[in-house]
Amino acid sequence: MEASHRSYWTVSAPGPRYPAFEADRSCDFAVLGGGIVGVTAALELSEAGADVVLLESRRVGSGASGYNTGKVSSLNGLVYQQLVKRFGTETAAAYGAASEAGLGGVAANVERFGIDCDFRRKPNFTYTESEDGRQTIVAEAEAARAAGLGAGLVGEVNELPFSVTAAVRFDEQAEFHPLRYLHGIAAAAVEAGCAIHEHSRAVGVAEGTPCRIETEDGATLRADRVIVATHLPVLDRGLYFARTHPERSYVVAARLRGEVPQGMYLSDESPSHSLRALPTAEGDLLMVGGESHKTGQSDARRRYAALEEWARERFDVASIEYRWATQDHIPADKLPFVGPLWPRGERLLTATGLQKWGLAMGTAAGAILGDLALERESAWADAFPTTRLDPRHGAVSFLKENADDGARFFLGRLAGRRRSAQDLEPGEGAVVGDGLGQQAAYRDEEGELHRLSARCTHLGCIVSFNAAERTWDCPCHGSRFDATDGAVIEGPAVRPLRSHSE
Repeated sequence: MEASHRSYWTVSAPGPRYPAFEADRSCDFAVLGGGIVGVTAALELSEAGADVVLLESRRVGSGASGYNTGKVSSLNGLVYQQLVKRFGTETAAAYGAASEAGLGGVAANVERFGIDCDFRRKPNFTYTESEDGRQTIVAEAEAARAAGLGAGLVGEVNELPFSVTAAVRFDEQAEFHPLRYLHGIAAAAVEAGCAIHEHSRAVGVAEGTPCRIETEDGATLRADRVIVATHLPVLDRGLYFARTHPERSYVVAARLRGEVPQGMYLSDESPSHSLRALPTAEGDLLMVGGESHKTGQSDARRRYAALEEWARERFDVASIEYRWATQDHIPADKLPFVGPLWPRGERLLTATGLQKWGLAMGTAAGAILGDLALERESAWADAFPTTRLDPRHGAVSFLKENADDGARFFLGRLAGRRRSAQDLEPGEGAVVGDGLGQQAAYRDEEGELHRLSARCTHLGCIVSFNAAERTWDCPCHGSRFDATDGAVIEGPAVRPLRSHSE
């Protein structure tokens, strides 16, 4: 069969629909974003008796929460040695404890609400196939143990069909169906009194008493406090788009001719590769993830091909059943941001920069934001400061990424595009024209030509065409747009690409 370019999670669990936000109203707390962070926070606030309204720009779970590998773990690649080096053991321990709490929170919600989401406890491994990588694996195990985590060190993994030199092992981690879980806690939040509204994009927030949230369709929501849980904040206060960089990564779900490994695995390669079993009604598939790159700066079709080639080299692949991609925001210093959106206000809260581990840490972040909004004590209220700008931590990465963004901003405007839009084949897109006349041109499968402005509506970078997903992606800060009408798929942009006639 031809593999779908849709997430297995979204195909198998589309979820209920919620009405759009159409009439002005007031509430205690507004939550912007219907992913794991936002819905977790909304559930906590609603169960505390607060009047909560959640606004989602598309569908609940339509962002990264519905496009991931479904691993819930505190073993996050090689993060502990990086955190110990940059911040010390205390910060690494707080990161590990929060991740474990997030894992425990997911497990508790699954049991408490009876959520059928294929939640399964599994060991999780970070492994190396090389002798050169052995010492790095040993260092990660030592850093994780120093941070108070039960890290084991193993020399082989018998269920993999290739040799492993060394691996860090965390027991009692978990995998699940992230969208079934998300729909389950969203239903619990509604039962507790939360009002969820889909297709209700927030385009601006004025901080005050109360705060005012303006939506794309003109309705206004007033709230005492606002939690901005839009993956990357759609408000530029705090400059998170400059303190993180966006990465796309890819997943294929393969049917094997043999047994599917049942552990969860991540390699130490660059780019790394992720493995886990995916239970379906037709039997287990093997989920293979990886091939990360900065958004808008690589050919997604080649990345899918490389991922499939890697899988076929190591496993007896009968067919590829699904393909999908996701986006993550990587902080320069590898530590998430959780807390006040910006230094001058306490009424706007956010969480971002969760890297590629937003299910466990996102659950913890949602709980932290709920506590901060309710002015309750939180064990990690100060562990992931949003105001940090210490040049000793991640300065090289910060300068490199922002220099790259600046170069693309100016060079994109100067580049001449000689190709004509009339030459595009069905399913093909390209930036055409010169200077102020640059267009994002796409010819759909029916042959209709769609012309949009090529300038991202966030800060004006020139977008690039994603041929695998038929989107326009910003190579500077990761905003993504529909190829036909320019609708925003992912922020920080909140306005669609303008049509060429505007």
